[in-house]
Amino acid sequence: MNIYVINGPNINLLGTREPEIYGKDTLNSITKTCNDKASKAGHSLHFMQSNYEG
Repeated sequence: MNIYVINGPNINLLGTREPEIYGKDTLNSITKTCNDKASKAGHSLHFMQSNYEG
């Protein structure tokens, strides 16, 4: 199964912007963890990130 994940504005700043609120995990580390788990379950994840707000 293909699963598409669209990340919105400022998600690319995870781990660097206010880590005391949003945590220290970066978008790359979250993406890797999700890909690893999906792969083990036989799924394929496709990620996109955009800061567009319109």
